[in-house]
Amino acid sequence: MTPSGGIVLAVVVVAGAMVSRNLVILFALSVFCLAFGTIELRTRTAQALAWSAVIMAPLALFMAIVWIGLVGRSPAEIAAGAKGTRTAALIHVAVICARLFLVALVVQLVVLRFAHMTPLQFIRALRAPLVLKKLLVLTLSWIDTILHAVDRSRTALITAGIIAPRVSLRNATHGFVLVQTVWLSVIAIAIGRLRDKWPAENTGARLDETLAGSAQRFAWADGVWLAAALATLAIVGLA
Repeated sequence: MTPSGGIVLAVVVVAGAMVSRNLVILFALSVFCLAFGTIELRTRTAQALAWSAVIMAPLALFMAIVWIGLVGRSPAEIAAGAKGTRTAALIHVAVICARLFLVALVVQLVVLRFAHMTPLQFIRALRAPLVLKKLLVLTLSWIDTILHAVDRSRTALITAGIIAPRVSLRNATHGFVLVQTVWLSVIAIAIGRLRDKWPAENTGARLDETLAGSAQRFAWADGVWLAAALATLAIVGLA
């Protein structure tokens, strides 16, 4: 499977999950993702399932407390002015949580499928316009920059006595100061890169040379998995 095929497959599954309000369709898509993971990833499928469940669990708990425990009705029943039941609220919560689980699962499966590739290798292999590929590379380069800005801002505010190194009431009171400091640090670093660093290193031209003419053609496996996903949506949707 190629990176482009993985992206297209993820988009199809996510789109199907977001459009569907039927638990049967969401379950069928989950089974399809499980089959994809079993064939393409084998033992690492359990890792993707566990990661997706951890992502979904807080939302499921919160929505269950609010909609099933407190409200006792689904949003559709509230809009229609109906009395409503907790069963409808349970179905509403299940659909939302199933969507989140499915989106997290398919994203994690695609990430693990191409875990052997670096981000630059993955982007090089994509069949996409050169401008978009350059934008993706430059965007990913900000991850370490943001993490560095957070660490630097936190250290400066702790040194100044504005926030504490551990959980405290002071952190809750001055948390917005940390957000502002991180934001200003990221802006300052971004301006420095755009004005000085990237022009001096000729980053744009180097990326053109690195990313040009390296895209992989779609493979037969891409077509097979995409056809299987579309067939799953069609069969379950018509049933």
